[in-house]
Amino acid sequence: MSNLFNLDGSILQFINKIVYSVYLNILWFVCCIPIVTIGASTTALFYVTLKMAKNEEGNITKSFFHSFKDNLKQGTKIWLILLSLGIILGIDGYVLYHIRFENIFWTLCMAVFFVAAAAYAIVLMYIFPLLARFDNTVGAMFKNALFIGIRFLFCTVLMAVIYFVMLLVIIRIFTPAVIFGEGLCALLCSYMLSNILLLCQERTEKHQDTAAEIQ
Repeated sequence: MSNLFNLDGSILQFINKIVYSVYLNILWFVCCIPIVTIGASTTALFYVTLKMAKNEEGNITKSFFHSFKDNLKQGTKIWLILLSLGIILGIDGYVLYHIRFENIFWTLCMAVFFVAAAAYAIVLMYIFPLLARFDNTVGAMFKNALFIGIRFLFCTVLMAVIYFVMLLVIIRIFTPAVIFGEGLCALLCSYMLSNILLLCQERTEKHQDTAAEIQ
């Protein structure tokens, strides 16, 4: 039991990571201020938290800005696409909610809307961690984020719960908890994503080796 609380103990290490997540949350927020850089900032955040989940974080500030710089172009492009789709979904949801026709067409439209919103949420949760770990085209990033999110549905639900609980705590219970915000959410999600992304990496490498052998 005493080993848990020494300098190398698992509990103190986790507390230390939570403190780091607060610092990362501040970095993330500052780098999100231009709005268009939210994608690159979120990618950089997950780049570091995924390393933290494997105890490979090193210099946090240096790692964060290294990823921010490397993924600025593609992260911004992905974010602008997501922002545009989010605005369209928001408008559609507003219109559907207010027209409320009690007929089969309205019901069908609502069903399509909820499916689209769920797909959007899945992509939003997975695409930036994927960008933090893999090089790929924008289209492939969207497709892979959706596929992985559906394939590992239990993890997807847990991640959604983490974000929902954090939002609920900040809005309804303890507003100063915003200091943890996205940083802590990313850290907790990274513990679940770490093995999933490792599995994806192994499958990608296996596929590349098989393709090389065929050629």
